[in-house]
Amino acid sequence: MQTRWERVQEIFLAALEHQPETRSGFVDASCGESKTTYEEVATLLRAHDEAGQFIEQPALPLSAASLLDEFGELPPGQTIGGYTIRALLGAGGMGEVYLAEDNQLGREVAIKLIKRGFASANVVRQFRREERILAALNHPNIARLYGGALTGEGMPYFVMEYVAGERLDDYCQQRHLSLPQRLELFRKICAAVSYAHQRLVIHRDLKPANIRVTAEGEPKLLDFGIAKLLEGDSTCAPDQTITLPRAMTPDYASPEQTRGEPMTTATDVYSLGVVLYQLLTGSKPYAMGDRTPEEMVQVVREQEPTLPSSAVASAS
Repeated sequence: MQTRWERVQEIFLAALEHQPETRSGFVDASCGESKTTYEEVATLLRAHDEAGQFIEQPALPLSAASLLDEFGELPPGQTIGGYTIRALLGAGGMGEVYLAEDNQLGREVAIKLIKRGFASANVVRQFRREERILAALNHPNIARLYGGALTGEGMPYFVMEYVAGERLDDYCQQRHLSLPQRLELFRKICAAVSYAHQRLVIHRDLKPANIRVTAEGEPKLLDFGIAKLLEGDSTCAPDQTITLPRAMTPDYASPEQTRGEPMTTATDVYSLGVVLYQLLTGSKPYAMGDRTPEEMVQVVREQEPTLPSSAVASAS
């Protein structure tokens, strides 16, 4: 009998043979009433697109393994710590994220692995801190941490809840959500961030790509990879974690973050404001265009954002 993962692979590879305008309908029909299967196929298609294999190009007759393992450290089928790797979901900065299966419990999980060459002593310490931070967070709108360990080659990884969902902005746009519906999603996101702040944790990289919405309509905060644990009762604690190059997304970064100043809970509040602006207007506060990251930072520091009312008027 065909397993669910084999079915996901089959639909994914078949979908690549379809033109963009017919692909969504094909996936929808192939998945039937299984929302989970649909979300997993959609996740693989997005990862395939973002990796640079644009969906407008004809699909090549590659094996499932070669399609799903592009540029990954861990090939599909490899087992680490009781988990079997299924696919590379994404990569960025210092880490890679994989879809895997828990061989004991039979559930799907996400495994985040530090890339080879980045596992210096400082980065390993930061990674271990991330593991401890996430383990202390137990909230329905924050992706859960199940555990962490080292590979046989000494590369740290941790196992997290796999969220089969769409990024926040895509979810709202594709479903044409009303203003109250968007605000309800945002309210839950704010509650999750507030929960983390009460436990002295700031995210530092809040953006739609780090917020996924499940098939049930629940938002989940992902990737506390550059989170900072605040010490004591001060919201402006000494910087005790390593600061990685470009450890921010300029579109959503606060002015103090772009200046390299100490992070506070206000940093997350600013980023939440940018996310809300985007949800309500369909655009970002600043017209970044093709600017370089350095130019984007200058815009955030020096320019006033477009008024939301003006952004809505321009869009209409």
